[in-house]
Amino acid sequence: MTRSDWNPVLYERFAGLRLRPALDLMAQIGALPDGPVIDLGCGNGPVGPALAGRFAGRELIGLDNSPAMLAKARETGAYARLDEGDIAAWTPEQAPALIFSNAALHWLPDHDTLLPRLAGLLAPGGTLAVQMPRQTGAPSHRFLRDIATKLFGDRFDFADWVPPVAPAEHYWRLLAPLGRVTAWETEYVQQLAPVADGHPVRRFTESTAMRPFLDKLNAEETAEFIAAYEEALGVAYPLLADGGALFPFRRCFFVLEV
Repeated sequence: MTRSDWNPVLYERFAGLRLRPALDLMAQIGALPDGPVIDLGCGNGPVGPALAGRFAGRELIGLDNSPAMLAKARETGAYARLDEGDIAAWTPEQAPALIFSNAALHWLPDHDTLLPRLAGLLAPGGTLAVQMPRQTGAPSHRFLRDIATKLFGDRFDFADWVPPVAPAEHYWRLLAPLGRVTAWETEYVQQLAPVADGHPVRRFTESTAMRPFLDKLNAEETAEFIAAYEEALGVAYPLLADGGALFPFRRCFFVLEV
């Protein structure tokens, strides 16, 4: 099946929870040299207004590979320019003062090559600031792999699978030779509101972590997959009295000043 484009409407349902880590990352950025600010993997632009406010007077450029998300990002009015492109192959026209990436680089492989390459694109004295979910070992994400393998083993094989995001210490060691690094992890205890249909955690993951799984399933298989996933989520994340759920979510951060 053809991989689907991102759905901005689904992604926006939890905009507040997804923005907070970006603001926590932004708070650790110090003085910058001259040059533009890049929102790398900008998605539908949730961080754009905050970046434009914090770094007023600088050119803010967003890059993403999703036309649907870029269309929504344009509506924020925060960006001087929005480019469609592949992060792995991206090269800026001008050396950036800041490359800021919130919840995007975990979709790309080979971080040990990618991150030093991105750092090498910065202007002297520039900053690379990255936040990535590190949730793949949690029930919300582990269940996706387990259920897909059990129900549709002909299409899903995780025998050689490795987590897409390493511990924060790994990124510190990788980037420390290039400049001053700060790295940390935070687990946010997210309170999800009740939803009219399904488990709140499923509604959170359906616009992100579930996408690669659903892209390989037809409608009937999708219904079977979701039913099994919902049942497992109900045990791991019991509903609160109001029908919502607590959803601990771990994220990895690092800031490199070159």
